[in-house]
Amino acid sequence: MNELYTAMATAEGGREGRVASSDGNVDVQLTLPKGLGGPETAGTTNPEQLFAAGYAACFHSALKRVARGMKVDTERSTVTAVVGIGPNDTGGFALNVELEVNLPGAEHDVAEAAVAQAHELCPYSNAIRGNVPVELTVTELG
Repeated sequence: MNELYTAMATAEGGREGRVASSDGNVDVQLTLPKGLGGPETAGTTNPEQLFAAGYAACFHSALKRVARGMKVDTERSTVTAVVGIGPNDTGGFALNVELEVNLPGAEHDVAEAAVAQAHELCPYSNAIRGNVPVELTVTELG
């Protein structure tokens, strides 16, 4: 791979600590989610939310690139990543993801084709393919 960019972040304290990027642009307090036994604490986040945010943004960029080539308008499009965590059958934990893609104005079959191509292009999709189930849902609201 010809590496074009490298991101670096350091965590202290695990799920109940802090994570910060090397450039200081990300610096957040982490709290264990309520569903995993943590408190509801305003102003904090967790690794699943950070993963969902990164995946949604990255997938949306891939979608916009694919859609541009297909002459599909993405100005009002959105991608929502829903990331779940739960126990797996080997005593650890696993993730699952649903990507909800809203592509207003596109015909359903065209939108599905664009989403499928974006799923092949997106580095997050490529990184987790075969390890994390990803469900793609396409809507065309508005």
